[in-house]
Amino acid sequence: MREVIISVSVTYRALTGNGLLSELGERVFGNVGNRRYCVISDDNVAPIYMSRALESLSKAGLDACSYVFPSGEKHKTLETVAGILDFLAKEHFTRSDALIALGGGIVGDVTGFVSSVYQRGIRFVSVPTTVLSAVDSSVGGKTGVNLGGLKNQVGTFWQPSLVLCDPETFRTLPSEQFASGMAEVIKYAALFSEKFGDRLLSDFNTEDVIAECIEFKRRVVSEDERDTGVRQLLNLGHTFGHAVEKISDNYYCHGQAVAIGMVMAFKAAVKLGVCPAGETEKLTALLTKFGLPLTAGFSEKEMLDAMQSDKKRLGGRISLVLPRRFGECFLYETDMSQLPSIVAAAL
Repeated sequence: MREVIISVSVTYRALTGNGLLSELGERVFGNVGNRRYCVISDDNVAPIYMSRALESLSKAGLDACSYVFPSGEKHKTLETVAGILDFLAKEHFTRSDALIALGGGIVGDVTGFVSSVYQRGIRFVSVPTTVLSAVDSSVGGKTGVNLGGLKNQVGTFWQPSLVLCDPETFRTLPSEQFASGMAEVIKYAALFSEKFGDRLLSDFNTEDVIAECIEFKRRVVSEDERDTGVRQLLNLGHTFGHAVEKISDNYYCHGQAVAIGMVMAFKAAVKLGVCPAGETEKLTALLTKFGLPLTAGFSEKEMLDAMQSDKKRLGGRISLVLPRRFGECFLYETDMSQLPSIVAAAL
């Protein structure tokens, strides 16, 4: 088992190890306490893992119930949040109780948001069951839901009390979803470590890779919990990627869109003269290994229209994450008037 300790406005542990789901009750009892828990999941994950989670909590002597909502990006909404809040109120949950997010990134984002607003804030535990949520959304405290077709327009910063990642849950992921998560893993290599990228091109231990990604994120979040500075580097590929998701109406899942977005960011950086052309080859080799797409084929106009509403736009300016080389990136802030030429360079 690997452990990373995250110290921000609160301090919590992120544990990674095979078999941790079966130890959920014991770990929750020891780290969060003897509380009443509601395990929140979606209808993809719940049939596979909910009974196991509830059994573990029961064995530890913990009182627990469950709530399951429909899976998919279209259910990451305020309506879903309202349904969970209503359930918690009817079940007489109080501020001394806690939630457990059992599932992927959508479950984690929704549960974290509910946790942050129910009775002005209760504790929650993150149990990611996908590679993507394990290395990205489970750590760092960003919560949120979509609004009007735009991603994460409503949200809060609310840290979990514990993160438990059991890589054995990845075995039930469709190959496309495993690859989607690997896009976020590759993102850390492109951002921070060429050596880490080389490891990914060879055989690797999944538990170690997940823990190393969490450590990368810990360093960034510890320096910039509220996403006003260096944490924005974690948006590599996301400005272009969110546009790809929107245009395709989520035909491309998040990781696939981020993969395409990273390629676009590297291409743009090369055209702008801030990154050598050969650095793009390192990225595309990794994405190709895991079966991730390199392009979506959308037009410049489609991309520009979709990027107008990006959260990273501040008035007439927008901040992009671009590489200097594979393993080193920087924030590139530019006027929106320059965006057409940047998008043209990226396509």
